[in-house]
Amino acid sequence: MKKNKRFKIVYIGTPLFSVPALEALLKGPDEILAVVTQPDKPRGRGRKILPTPVKEVAIRRGLKLFQPEKVSREEFIEEIRRLKPDLLVVCAFGQILPQRLLDVPGIMPINIHGSLLPKYRGAAPIQRAILNGEKETGITIMRMDAGMDTGPMLLKRTLPINEDTTFGKLSEDMAQLGARALMDALDLLERDELREEPQPVEGISYAPPIKKEELKIDWNDTAQRIHCQIRAFDPFPCAYSIYEGQRVRVFSPKIIDSETNKDIPGTVLETLPKGIVIQTGKGTLMIQEIQWPGKKRLKVEEFLRGRKIPIGSRFS
Repeated sequence: MKKNKRFKIVYIGTPLFSVPALEALLKGPDEILAVVTQPDKPRGRGRKILPTPVKEVAIRRGLKLFQPEKVSREEFIEEIRRLKPDLLVVCAFGQILPQRLLDVPGIMPINIHGSLLPKYRGAAPIQRAILNGEKETGITIMRMDAGMDTGPMLLKRTLPINEDTTFGKLSEDMAQLGARALMDALDLLERDELREEPQPVEGISYAPPIKKEELKIDWNDTAQRIHCQIRAFDPFPCAYSIYEGQRVRVFSPKIIDSETNKDIPGTVLETLPKGIVIQTGKGTLMIQEIQWPGKKRLKVEEFLRGRKIPIGSRFS
């Protein structure tokens, strides 16, 4: 190895979640040979063609960049092979990597996965953990194989999920934790102290991509279930309910009561300055922020200055 460089790395990632780990590598003693990210796609309200967050970092830092439509194509794999990397470091890339690519690095392919494996293998581990009411999650650094997050574990770091934790906040914290965990793993690898641990055969669960139908609130669900649902999709893709024929997004839930049934699920029981109290199938829930179609997300106190939501009206 070069005197001032530990490992030669090809970094593979796409969304904002992937950026902290790349930035940590750039500050460290390793050599980034190239960055691989998804092709530019329409994003945002205007659906403009925009670069991925990882691409923005790569361009700003003058790194060699690949944006393959399919990483399984032999010409792309040969390009990576010619670079002779020690490691592939993968974080939320968005395509399945074939074994031919995983076999390229001289040492190993490493993945930063957003759950405590073997729980929540798959594409949406952070949202699924909140949605299912987990109290803890974390990062697993693993050696990649061709399976769906099935490779041996190298290092784990945990993170609590609190009652007010949203997908957005947890994603930020997990991305930073992933960056730190990666650097810890590379330190251990340099000292030849990084050990592989097979994933347990018990406790396996999966985190498939979020479907559109999961965003719509069913007020017949319990207050606890809806509370998790709203937080799991905040700030995107956003949980919503229908009110007076409009698709209304709701945020910042608070459980008022987890048992009482005072009225039909979806009925507005109170309209307070700090929130709207709604009956669920079991218990009552306060919504503290709301977004009307085409409008900004507002605190309920501000929203109610321009539009009334009467007691007894219903979210369907």
